[in-house]
Amino acid sequence: MRAPAEVGGLVGPHLQAFFAKHLLIHKRASPETIACYRDTFRLLLRFMRQRTGAEPAALPLAALDADAVLAFLDHLERDRGCSVRSRNNRLAAIRSFFRLVALRVPDSLGQVTRVMAIPIKRCNKRLVNYLTRDEVKALLAAPDRTAWAGRRDHALLLTLYNSGARVSEVTALRREQVRLDPTTGACLELHGKGRKERIVPLWAETARVLRAWFRELGDHEQRQYRFPQCSRPRAIA
Repeated sequence: MRAPAEVGGLVGPHLQAFFAKHLLIHKRASPETIACYRDTFRLLLRFMRQRTGAEPAALPLAALDADAVLAFLDHLERDRGCSVRSRNNRLAAIRSFFRLVALRVPDSLGQVTRVMAIPIKRCNKRLVNYLTRDEVKALLAAPDRTAWAGRRDHALLLTLYNSGARVSEVTALRREQVRLDPTTGACLELHGKGRKERIVPLWAETARVLRAWFRELGDHEQRQYRFPQCSRPRAIA
């Protein structure tokens, strides 16, 4: 019979399969989800190195037991000042990993069951506030439209107000996602969280501001996004 430390071998091969195959190929997880999971295991491996002295490449799977995961979650809240919501998100990533471990290493089912039994912490949900119309008008009037960056920010804020899109959706907006044809109606094609797609009509004022902004932006090949960070494309090293 194998020793407990030998059950499942090292963590590394399982993590590689988790990210390279399970998330990318089997689940087709979004880049945002993969980045979140990556950050979770980056923190976890650092914590385990401090806890056990083992480098990530030499860390046995058996070391990631329920006690270690609970200690990691406590470390997030106590030492790093993470919120309960962040703690729960990290636990969700760890649970997803151990679901795959259960399929790859049946001998570890006892360890997996104990980790999966770690509960999600309840937390108070904050009331979502909103801006009044006058506050929104003040926000839209704040950018200095005599400057290039101010005209960009005004167009961006107006687009956010009109569409109700996430900031990440609008800042990553590409040319082909914006339709400003007056005959068919101006609209945005948004690709949101969880691969949700939707088409949002634009007000006449928003369409007018965007047309003026896009004329100023020009058609340079390197400007793939509608709201670039700088007025000139950076040279490629």
